[in-house]
Amino acid sequence: MTHEKHMRVCFELAENAIQLGNEPFGAVLVKDDQILFQAENSVNTDNDCTRHAELNLISRASQQLGAGVVAQCWLYTSTEPCAMCSGAIHWANIKGVVYGCPAYKLDEIFGSQTIIPACIEIFARGTKSLPTIGPILEAEAIAIHQHYWPTP
Repeated sequence: MTHEKHMRVCFELAENAIQLGNEPFGAVLVKDDQILFQAENSVNTDNDCTRHAELNLISRASQQLGAGVVAQCWLYTSTEPCAMCSGAIHWANIKGVVYGCPAYKLDEIFGSQTIIPACIEIFARGTKSLPTIGPILEAEAIAIHQHYWPTP
């Protein structure tokens, strides 16, 4: 797998989300090094706080590909998944996760005003092992957030 190639697509999706008036998050679903689905955050345009990039991706992919195919895929995401998205990743039986910006860095950018546990903490409580790789291209991932979010 080419982690950097897929991560840069996630960054492009995050940047596109900003252009559409949403928060800077993007995700892709990869099987055999091929992107099957991609999604971005649509919280603002959908007026729905659950429309994170990962949830948008999992929802569409599950409906269109089926659970068996989704379970053979890796999820790449511009930022380490939140607790809600980590739960969805677990229940979708995703094969593994690769992320860019780590949760603790996003928390620092927010000024420690949020609750952002590491996804491995959520995955550790699940019923199966879920490989997690990251951060990948961390500086690029962090820069997207530093430019988007106001300094606390």
